[in-house]
Amino acid sequence: MNNDTTHKALWSGRFAASPTEKMQQFSQSLDVDWQFYREDIAGSRAHGAMLYHVGLLTADEQEAIDKALFEIEQEIEAGTLVPQISLEDVHMNIEARLIEKLGPMGAKIHTGRSRNDQVATDYRLFMKKRIAELLEGQKKLLEALTNRAEKDMDVFIPGFTHLQHAQPISLGHFWMAYFWKFHRDMVRLSAALDTTDLNPLGAGALAGTTLPIDRHVTTRLLGFAGVTENSLDTVSDRDYLLEFLFAASTFMLHVSRLCEDLILWNTSEFDFIELPDAFCTGSSMMPNKKNPDALELMRGKTSGVLAALQDLMVNLKGLPLTYNRDLQEDKRPVFHALKTVGEVLGLLPSLLTEIQIKEASLQPHLEKGFLLATDVAEYLVEKGVPFRETHHIVGQAVQQCLAKDTGFEGLSLAEWQSFHGAIQEDLFLRLTIEAAVDRRNSFGGTARSEVKRQIDAARSSMSRITF
Repeated sequence: MNNDTTHKALWSGRFAASPTEKMQQFSQSLDVDWQFYREDIAGSRAHGAMLYHVGLLTADEQEAIDKALFEIEQEIEAGTLVPQISLEDVHMNIEARLIEKLGPMGAKIHTGRSRNDQVATDYRLFMKKRIAELLEGQKKLLEALTNRAEKDMDVFIPGFTHLQHAQPISLGHFWMAYFWKFHRDMVRLSAALDTTDLNPLGAGALAGTTLPIDRHVTTRLLGFAGVTENSLDTVSDRDYLLEFLFAASTFMLHVSRLCEDLILWNTSEFDFIELPDAFCTGSSMMPNKKNPDALELMRGKTSGVLAALQDLMVNLKGLPLTYNRDLQEDKRPVFHALKTVGEVLGLLPSLLTEIQIKEASLQPHLEKGFLLATDVAEYLVEKGVPFRETHHIVGQAVQQCLAKDTGFEGLSLAEWQSFHGAIQEDLFLRLTIEAAVDRRNSFGGTARSEVKRQIDAARSSMSRITF
């Protein structure tokens, strides 16, 4: 097929003149929907088989159409079939080539269908494959986080609220916090796959068809889990794309938050970690620099995925039923999100695996910020002191430490008892980071026993994931 822009569209019988070249350029969607050629051909082959099944094609016609469609797919992959802008989209280019090959017999493939249900079918088939690929990537990310949590369970770091030192935690507990965030993202993405897995073919332009088609045949042949219920809803529905974009957006939000934590930890001020060289770059002017480019780019690319969700929501917000040409613009934001999430999943698991923890640099941070203040308060609670009173008592102890420029370890037993007589020598057994971490063994807490339980639960959950 040549690239003759004067080729008439298959709908041109109603019109006395063809669209201008500028209109053709403005209205074409080939730059995005040509990616659907495999799905479009698969849908047409299934549609042809169904038409034969119900008696709308003869066996010879169906065989000829199926063979020609197979050949067209080979032509596209060999680069010998170049789509024509005058034919607007992937559907009409493939159908026009089919008619070129078979004559009027080729035109029978469009019996009982419309581009409206055809594009919906192509899109759902395309998204099923791409979402399944992303789910595989998310599973690798979850595996990287559980492995990291197991490796770093015995490493202690300060936990933060308001970016202030708060309480000590196991680093394994930190990694598992992100595991559960990304696990929810995977559940959301899997739900989006379920929503996508319905067959729209046969809904027609908007109202179905008077012809005796059998939508359950194409459902089986195309591997869909079910059939859409209402033809008006079918051709106007883009909810499955919104669900994908919401899942992609929450995933990228969590990626961005993780990146921000790691970027901070990589600074000279924190100095918790060393990032792998393979995910960093230097400065063109300053030879001392090692910049966390991969993390910064993932954080930056989050905005584009969030914008994609907003883009499609705004597109849909005022559309009347059923199909409107506005829906042609549903692909660019989705394709952008697919590309970005796929790229992130291709980088992040390896980056996390290769991070080095700088344990020697962590130690001074564990001595800052009175991380064990809550442990002292809870010690007093166990002695029968009301919590609000213990809060005040420990606050006084912090004031005295600040005045002496020392930590809790610099206060004598007599000084502690000056704050409250219930304090005894057994308090000092509490004033270690290891004890503070492991005593936080409430369900979901940071104790290493609880981190181990989380890892076991996570791996058990992952073993049951199917998609």
